[in-house]
Amino acid sequence: MIYTLTLNPAIDYILALDSLKVGKINRSVNENIYFGGKGINVSLILSELGVKSVATGFVAGFTGDALIKGISSDNIKCDFVNLEKGITRINVKIRHGEETDINTQGPIVDESDIYRLFKILDNTASGDLLILSGSVPSNLPQDIYEKIMQRLKLKGVGFIVDAQGELLLSTLKYNPFLIKPNLDELGEIFSVKIENNEDAIKYARELRKMGAKNVIVSLGKDGAVLLDEKDREYYISACKGDTVDSVGAGDSMLAGFIAGYLLNKDYNYALRLATAAGGATAFSQGLANREDIERLMEQLA
Repeated sequence: MIYTLTLNPAIDYILALDSLKVGKINRSVNENIYFGGKGINVSLILSELGVKSVATGFVAGFTGDALIKGISSDNIKCDFVNLEKGITRINVKIRHGEETDINTQGPIVDESDIYRLFKILDNTASGDLLILSGSVPSNLPQDIYEKIMQRLKLKGVGFIVDAQGELLLSTLKYNPFLIKPNLDELGEIFSVKIENNEDAIKYARELRKMGAKNVIVSLGKDGAVLLDEKDREYYISACKGDTVDSVGAGDSMLAGFIAGYLLNKDYNYALRLATAAGGATAFSQGLANREDIERLMEQLA
């Protein structure tokens, strides 16, 4: 089974505006609501591709109830910790020219809530995958990823980590099956400017030496590179299309890779499906649907 962890999920309220006047009343021309957070986005794309997962994390209040109702499906089992204080956050995304996001703080989590989350994760078994994605909210211990991985490492659970900087580096000693830094994140880790694919592979190899088994580096409009657990190198061009909204594209890429790898353990195919899923979401308002992903797969054939 695949488990996705979202420590601070959200309801994203996306507003499209023809103009934005600060200090004035503004009226939207279109509104959309999406249920998400990085781990939940992964579960939603996995579901779109026919792969079952368990979505867990923390929710609270009436917005938490709405989020669970919104993402529950045959392919997604929700097993969240319901908090007593606060509400699941609502993030406001303004779309006028550049993307402007207002992300809120989220509910309060105490020690007993963390213990309840650990008990849910104790249900994992050998061969299961746990996706740890996103930053750790300020109301949680900043080493919570390490504590989770330490707790589960002897069970034979595979870890997939999508995080930045020191948070990512702190997990490498647990030999995650997959990590996915983008070009800028990779450069920041090593305090260098990544100039080309060769540089991306070079520093991906350094992350493998530090413990990661497989490393995908997203190159944005230039595609992606993969360095696999046998030190084999892969490169793929980006899909062609017009970017509508980049929110969730990286999570979709991660989900596509997982779904592709689980199908036949073929890294070439997994990277293609990852690229198609990420591109399909970037070219959509909201997360991609299966039809768009399959269409882009044909483009990459």
